[in-house]
Amino acid sequence: MNINELKSLFGKNEFDSLLMDIYEDSSLIGYQNNRYIKALDKFESLFGEGEVEIYSAPGRTEVGGNHTDHQHGQVLAASINLDAISITQKTDDGIISLVSEGYDLITIDTANTELIEEEKGTTVALIKGVVNEFKNRGYKVGGFKAYITSDVLVGAGLSSSAAFEAVIGTILSGLYNDMKISSVEIAIISQYAENVYFGKPCGLMDQMACSVGSLVHVDFAKPKEPVVEKVEFDMNKYGYSLCITDTKGSHADLTADYAAVPQEMKEVAAYFGKEVLREVSMDDIIENISKLREKCGDRAVLRAIHFINENKRVGKQAEALKSEKIDEFLTLIKESGDSSYKYLQNVYTVNDIRHQNVSLALAISDTVLEGGKGVCRVHGGGFAGTIQAFVKNEAVPEYLEKMDKVFGKGACNVLKIRKYGGMKVID
Repeated sequence: MNINELKSLFGKNEFDSLLMDIYEDSSLIGYQNNRYIKALDKFESLFGEGEVEIYSAPGRTEVGGNHTDHQHGQVLAASINLDAISITQKTDDGIISLVSEGYDLITIDTANTELIEEEKGTTVALIKGVVNEFKNRGYKVGGFKAYITSDVLVGAGLSSSAAFEAVIGTILSGLYNDMKISSVEIAIISQYAENVYFGKPCGLMDQMACSVGSLVHVDFAKPKEPVVEKVEFDMNKYGYSLCITDTKGSHADLTADYAAVPQEMKEVAAYFGKEVLREVSMDDIIENISKLREKCGDRAVLRAIHFINENKRVGKQAEALKSEKIDEFLTLIKESGDSSYKYLQNVYTVNDIRHQNVSLALAISDTVLEGGKGVCRVHGGGFAGTIQAFVKNEAVPEYLEKMDKVFGKGACNVLKIRKYGGMKVID
């Protein structure tokens, strides 16, 4: 559709029902109309007018399975109504010309996507990785011009990078493969780009939730063939809202803390001659506890215990939702949070005990939500990031006020679970 026609239609609220279907929140319709118009304006200023398509991929929230995916465990994750959108125009020159909001123009030749070590950690690497794996799998690729803007909070554990990868994969699927590449495969391609080209050894949970959409229960027993099950869950039906609070802690110098979690879990698995903890049972741990403590240390054993119990808990959470047992689900969320705090120990870094943003956020939440108003837990990787809370709707104003008072205005975000993953919004 032509850019000027699109701007006119957004300006006349012609897409309001579509935006409501995607973003699940009537209070956001005005914001989204303006956001799309501004994105179209920016594309036009960069690349000129003409026919364009619009693509979108959401951020995600981890609901269950804290640090389980890298041990081939189970996770429960959901796409959220914050997303990356791309104003996109197909070209026939094989060149990708892309601008992300706030960054300079990137130009990539799709015929030349070999891995370059010096590019690791860059947006160029992510795009080249996605394109290269499309080619490896026999799919068509080609050029396009794109302007991408995202309201997925960077550094807040909502997977802004996975949303970016998913939108690039969805664009290539839409422009050159008739939207026939499955969302699961796009997630796997995105993980390849982040692992191999970008150089970050992430699991697959982030990409899967951003690409597939809705609330998904994923079993990574066979990582290259994950079992993905969509789980329908309408929080409003039960009177709850999903609140994510960015505690504004610094992620600097936390690489060693994050890396130690899978490393210590794998050390325990290696004691039994296994690669990952998915192949180890609680009976194995108990029977060998003395030697494990001596060889791996107590924290590694505690983290292994967390994994084994958390992995079982994910399946129970999914079943509780499918059976519409909301109280059981919330109890399991609380258990997950307690396990992360006590056994996984990813709520604060032992290298800086003076700053415990996540611990403080959980303490304030427990105080505000006492009496059955909701439950909370550490969210994502932990140590300095975000917490998640399922809050009764009537308690949301007080909860927002208290969390923003501690961590700054706008720290707490009330989100909806979005039913769509990577998608073509308008063609």
